[in-house]
Amino acid sequence: MKHNFAKLELKWQNKWETAKIFHAKEGRGKKFYVLDMFPYPSGEGLHMGHAFVFSLGDVFARFKRMQGFNVIYPIGYDSLGLPAENAAIKSKVHPKTYTEKAIKNFMKQQKAMGWSYDWSRMFKTGDPEYYKWDQWIFLKMLEKGIAYKKKSAVNWCKKCKTVLANEQVVNGKCWRHEDSQVEIKQLDQWFLRTTNYAEELLKGLEKLDWPERAKIMQKNWIGKSHGTEIKFKVNNEVWPVFTTRPDTIHGVTFMVISAQHPKLFGLVTEKQKKDVEKFLKKIKSVSEKDAADLDKQGVFTGAYALNPVNDERIPIWVGNFVLADYGSGMVMAVPAHDQRDYEFAKKYNLKIKEVIRGERLGDKTGAFEGEGVLVNSSKFTGGDSEKAKQKITEYLSKKKLGKKQIQFKLKDWLISRQRYWGAPIPIIYCDKCGIVAVPEKNLPIKLPEKVKFGKDNPLKTAKSWVSVKCPKCNAKARRETDTMDTFTNSSWYYLRYCDPKNKKKIFDSKKTNYWCPVDQYIGGPEHITMHLIYIRFYTKFLKDLGIINFDEPAKKYFTQGIVYGSDGFRMSKSRGNVIEPLGTIKKYGADTLRLYLLSVASPNSSFNWDEKGIQGSCKFVNKIVGYFNNLEFGKIDARTESKLNKTIKEVTEYIQNFKYNLAIISLRNLFNSLPEKTSKEVIEKFLKLFSVFCPHISEELWHKLGNKKFISLEKWPKFDSKKINKEFEKQEELVDKIVSDIINIVRIVGKRKKVYVYTIPNEIKIYSDNLDLIQKRTGLDVMVYAVNDKLKYDPKNSAKKAKPNHPGIYLE
Repeated sequence: MKHNFAKLELKWQNKWETAKIFHAKEGRGKKFYVLDMFPYPSGEGLHMGHAFVFSLGDVFARFKRMQGFNVIYPIGYDSLGLPAENAAIKSKVHPKTYTEKAIKNFMKQQKAMGWSYDWSRMFKTGDPEYYKWDQWIFLKMLEKGIAYKKKSAVNWCKKCKTVLANEQVVNGKCWRHEDSQVEIKQLDQWFLRTTNYAEELLKGLEKLDWPERAKIMQKNWIGKSHGTEIKFKVNNEVWPVFTTRPDTIHGVTFMVISAQHPKLFGLVTEKQKKDVEKFLKKIKSVSEKDAADLDKQGVFTGAYALNPVNDERIPIWVGNFVLADYGSGMVMAVPAHDQRDYEFAKKYNLKIKEVIRGERLGDKTGAFEGEGVLVNSSKFTGGDSEKAKQKITEYLSKKKLGKKQIQFKLKDWLISRQRYWGAPIPIIYCDKCGIVAVPEKNLPIKLPEKVKFGKDNPLKTAKSWVSVKCPKCNAKARRETDTMDTFTNSSWYYLRYCDPKNKKKIFDSKKTNYWCPVDQYIGGPEHITMHLIYIRFYTKFLKDLGIINFDEPAKKYFTQGIVYGSDGFRMSKSRGNVIEPLGTIKKYGADTLRLYLLSVASPNSSFNWDEKGIQGSCKFVNKIVGYFNNLEFGKIDARTESKLNKTIKEVTEYIQNFKYNLAIISLRNLFNSLPEKTSKEVIEKFLKLFSVFCPHISEELWHKLGNKKFISLEKWPKFDSKKINKEFEKQEELVDKIVSDIINIVRIVGKRKKVYVYTIPNEIKIYSDNLDLIQKRTGLDVMVYAVNDKLKYDPKNSAKKAKPNHPGIYLE
């Protein structure tokens, strides 16, 4: 049989699709939900990074299907968003047209890879039938007080021409445009109260089987702190300030207010106004991620606060490192005991007052941040600093000057976007009635087709769409022209897969509760503090709404590695290093590409694309085809039986733990150890294991053996531990070692015609029995002698080097 992979792969893809073998249906046994993060359909199509990531999910879905689970493995497209809009503007086509064309290309590539998706569940977030339910969720959040509007300092990207959430600012730059410095604007924006779920989001991490790194990152992002809220007076107005160090209250020598605080100019004196305005022009980012690394800058406001414990006047500075939405947007600075404050005080020549004295480690200078004894702290002087936290908090509480407080770093989610290609926010503004929710019966609010793309929000140019009557009083009103952050679309998409065609409800709760939560979610590390926070928040809200009975979206999460270009950089069109799968499939076949991507490294590791590496996978696939071309059945020997059971055990465990590269090594070893004749059972079990990696050729060979059903739906082989012979395992290790030694020597001295192996007498049988295998794997003519064999050929006296488990070797 000639391996015409193009014809063969298309044949089996069509057969799978015609027979609908991957279509999921409720009630067919124990369910298993495998989910890849659905792709954004870029114009360039899939690249090797996508091919790698989605192959991970496909292997797992095929594996679970063969294990007898009722598997749902759906696919859809995250089709709304700024990239599509920007690309459409550049290409001078409508975003909808651009996206539809891109999706067709994606589907062609995905089907060519042989991924076992249930295509009947496919949807696009850009379809009104989908974003109708984004709008429905928003209205429910509005009803429950989760959605609200407020004026806020926001991150603004000039290139995107829209607001960015804090999570979307990286090193002061837009997450999409690394050369675009983020600016600050004060705008009326829509928010979702993620902070209402901060405690739940934190506690929920305990029951998740996610990578520890992912859980730690989320825990730090949520950032729960136990501390004290202290009331400072500023111009006869009380400002509550949160601190985790109430023991240092007597050492406060200045306060810092956020540069983005809406009340800032209410504090600034006329004398300092120009200096403050000049300073604010330099402020670029409000991202909490970046605050720790910023060059700390500030300017005096001219205002003072009163310290509640001693009535000292404390100067208030405005700084670039305090966030407006952290506590009250003002912090107390204790430079003697906080390194950030110390550096700021030194820079601007501000007072430093010691209030805790303790033992410094080494010759460290700067702020003393450890524990010790209080000094210069009125009646608390002499006390232990750790105990003083409680005592000072109690004192402030009695005087009604403070109280215990829990603070979270997590902020409410800013979802307003001043762009076109997103879900319209279902709100109407009426001069008489104020903010009015669009009635549910009027959903979806569809995006207007005719808009002008340019300097401002495109939706504002659709005058007839903006102009609308108030649902309450029927007076003239106007629509909200902001759209939702597209992370809202991906915060519940996994639920819609369970019932994607439902026009009456967001989904049938029975179906969703059957399939969910997701059993295995697969995605990138960059989504841990964005998408994975949002999707957990949405899930908890929808449970509170009573339409699902679980509060976490995914039981397990696997963080995949990244495929870089051959130049070592992430694949991108601008770098010109994108490798598109179809070209490689045309040259080598999808099975070969899959096998290479999954064997080159551990799935959670990153690697560089290298076409030379794929040639090894191509040879292996062709080697298997060649074996089947000359297949003769015989009886199974004990050694092969042991090896087969050991391989089934290893491959099962490796796939379950996402160690696909090790599973493939184990399969290669099994295949390379097969004798010329063996039983049909051995061959069939090998093919079943191999099929999850290379499904097309496995189907073909499976049917060549006379089987009528799809191998993709066959039962996964089970191992018998009683048939795994430890002695054979030991022998295999010795054979592997001698093969490796011979290959390494050949690398050093160059190719030779013959190899002579000298072993201690009680090991001669191991090497003699495996002589054919050693010759097969080294490609050399090998002779084996016992060291005490008087007739041995040993011109260099190499037998003297032989030791237990380590034969002597001579090449000529």
